[in-house]
Amino acid sequence: MSEATPPSGTGPLARREARLAWSLLFPTLAAVSLVVILPLFAVFWISVKPVELGDLRAPETFAREDLRGKPQQAGDEATVRYRLRNSSQDSAITGVVLIDTWHDGLVPGEIDPRCTLDAGTLTCDLGDWEGGYRETLTIPVTVTQDFLDSGADVDDTPVNVSGRAQSVLTSGEFTLENFADIFEGDEFWGVLGVTLFYTIFGTIGALVMGLFAAMLLNHSFKGQGILRGLYLFPYVAPVIAVAFAWILLFDPFSGSANALLVQMGVTESAINFFGQRPLALIMVTVFEIWRYFPLSFLFILARMQSIDNDMYEAADMDGASPLQ
Repeated sequence: MSEATPPSGTGPLARREARLAWSLLFPTLAAVSLVVILPLFAVFWISVKPVELGDLRAPETFAREDLRGKPQQAGDEATVRYRLRNSSQDSAITGVVLIDTWHDGLVPGEIDPRCTLDAGTLTCDLGDWEGGYRETLTIPVTVTQDFLDSGADVDDTPVNVSGRAQSVLTSGEFTLENFADIFEGDEFWGVLGVTLFYTIFGTIGALVMGLFAAMLLNHSFKGQGILRGLYLFPYVAPVIAVAFAWILLFDPFSGSANALLVQMGVTESAINFFGQRPLALIMVTVFEIWRYFPLSFLFILARMQSIDNDMYEAADMDGASPLQ
């Protein structure tokens, strides 16, 4: 008689539950990818491309048509002018073709050899345009009475100019010059120091302040719910509103903080908290600590309240100090 052994692997029910869990998690993963991962990837991609602000859009062809000469009567001579240009100063546009509807009543003179006029359609093969390309294409015409009677203008019909261009963002060209320019810049170390100060002290300050707030509310007492709501106010309040309140509070001319310091004799004159170094950086860091400590407070308090009282009793019997 063989011994009974527990089943190995996952059964149909477990696999069905796993598929359900992944299907419920998919919208969150997709949202995180669209909001966080894709922008980060785009920033990294642009950082290794030889791109400037003007290169963020692919090169485009621009054309403007007008009639020069101001003809007043039939038989007057005029000139149909096309002003053409490449929108990019660096990237080329290849295979440029201009197509325009020719107006009745305009008798063309000598046409540019790159252009043909067939069945009322003007077609010009303009070849390749280098970066910064500009050209003025002119066609002499003789005005007839039909054109004058129609009251039409040559720019009533749009000019279609097409071509092929590759954006520097999608090309296979990569470079590290952007990083070299940053590291060799005069302001790099100063900016790095400000970033490290803001990040390190802001994070540590929010964690420490959240820890003390959690320790205060880790005991039951009257008004605990009200105090917990007050602790959460900096995080849930609109950032624009609380930032404006801080600016008013520490304003060097009408702020309450400066008035209190002067009356108490701490300082003889008002302090420009947000207008001088390094006090401005310290004030911004303190503001971020005050704004984000409720987030760490919530997580720390939830973890502390999940600890069993037996662990505290055991620690007390082992002689642990209050700090421990």
